[in-house]
Amino acid sequence: MGDYTVKEVARLSGVSVRTLHHYDEVGLLKPGHVGANGYRYYGRDQLLRLQQILFHRELGLPLGEIRQLLDTPDFDRVAALKVHRDRLAASARRTRQLLRTIDRTLAALEGATSMDDKDLYDGFTPEKQAEHEAWLTARYGGDMAERIEASKARLKGSSRADFERQKAAGEEIEAAFAKALADGAPAGSDHVQTLTRRWAEWIATAWGRAPDAAAFAGLGQLYQEHPDFRARFDGRTAGLTDYLAEAMRIYAERELP
Repeated sequence: MGDYTVKEVARLSGVSVRTLHHYDEVGLLKPGHVGANGYRYYGRDQLLRLQQILFHRELGLPLGEIRQLLDTPDFDRVAALKVHRDRLAASARRTRQLLRTIDRTLAALEGATSMDDKDLYDGFTPEKQAEHEAWLTARYGGDMAERIEASKARLKGSSRADFERQKAAGEEIEAAFAKALADGAPAGSDHVQTLTRRWAEWIATAWGRAPDAAAFAGLGQLYQEHPDFRARFDGRTAGLTDYLAEAMRIYAERELP
């Protein structure tokens, strides 16, 4: 197995060339060596380190913490992989439960079978909602707990139709971001920034107020740090989380107070 250029690693891993360059700049993932032609070359050890980086990103760790962890002298790659496996297995079990709920709901809606109302929400546990709220409060502090309660109060005042319209609008914008990424449009391009304006307006509707620059850019960082958001966006298109966060950062700097 030979060395890979940065473009080849990008194709293998789904991580953008720009992100790999950034990982090099911050000391998170250095190439095995740099050739006389100035190209970065990555070997097996760097590929395994990148795998660890991606696993830890799935867990929501910031890049600085990941670097410190991987550079710890007693870091055990095998033990780390076993921990990752246990976490993913737990996540997979929940995903299978959600898939069963979807299949049963579809069957019921199509008249193939009946379904108790209580079974509509299998997999959507109060514990998971509480976990998200605790994570946000611990991560951002301040008035986050009050903001969460205000958001929940607004949702209670919305009709099911309102909720479905808001959800559909968000998914439409997400799909447009995914297409822009696939088409190679830069995050700061006019087209992507127009999409980001729509996203900011969508967020404003959900929050009940327009986000300022710090809040909007911070939301993009939240997408990157929390494994559930990263799984959602990257599950649609590899690299979408970082792409969306970068577009939000640029929009916040250019357009928001």
